[in-house]
Amino acid sequence: MLDIDQVITYALAEDIGDGDHTSNSCIPENAYGKAKLVAKEGGVLAGIEVAEKVFKAVDINTSFSRLMEDGTKISVGDEIFIVDGKSQSLLKAERLALNFLQRMSGIATKTAHYVSLIEGTGAKLLDTRKTTPNLRMLEKLAVTIGGGYNHRMGLYDMVMIKDNHADFAGGITKAVARTVEYLEKNGLNLQIEVETRNMKEIEEALNTKAIHRIMLDNFTPQQLKEAVDFIDKRVETEASGGITEKNIRDYALTGVDFISVGALTHHVKSLDLSLKAIPKPQP
Repeated sequence: MLDIDQVITYALAEDIGDGDHTSNSCIPENAYGKAKLVAKEGGVLAGIEVAEKVFKAVDINTSFSRLMEDGTKISVGDEIFIVDGKSQSLLKAERLALNFLQRMSGIATKTAHYVSLIEGTGAKLLDTRKTTPNLRMLEKLAVTIGGGYNHRMGLYDMVMIKDNHADFAGGITKAVARTVEYLEKNGLNLQIEVETRNMKEIEEALNTKAIHRIMLDNFTPQQLKEAVDFIDKRVETEASGGITEKNIRDYALTGVDFISVGALTHHVKSLDLSLKAIPKPQP
């Protein structure tokens, strides 16, 4: 997986190419300026560290002063940070820093809203792998800033036997048996989750006695309650599919351990933030 510095390096190369010809042509190379980030919309702030890294990657000598930290609830008009440095450098970094901040803050804001809807139920909100390619680390970081939890980071840190895996393998029992054999053979210590679509599959998954979590896919809240009661804490339970802000509390009240919502990262409105130049005092 790409780390934050690699993501920034590739993103800057994509944006700048062979040069910021607009800034280079109309701004003197030795000109200095100062700018502040202002919230134009309320929400939960996420991505300050990433934004600072962007400005420093463009010009290590840029001064970056945080006025607020990740996880802070912001309101319209709040000043979030101030940057001071070469004007050309600030302009090169501006768009990328804003892109990261706006998307991450949008995710954190949406996550915090969903978390508030299930407060007091004991259920934990999970993200999914429905992320923007190469930006997964940042988007999942934003989920945690908003109060949610990361499911798995990729295909490598947990076994998740979904319906297609089971169907291709000849059923849940065969899929789990082969998984256990594979993990032992390769010396891997990974948890196993199985997606189920009905009570018959739940029983089959439990009978393998080798899984850690059952995903209950596209169950209604009533069906989910029956399934959770039947499983009776023998393994962890996760609700997924068809869950919205209107019905998530109904799902959470069933006693399910986790609720995964793909919309946290794949159906998000970026938060409106703006970088504004601070005019120099006139003599």
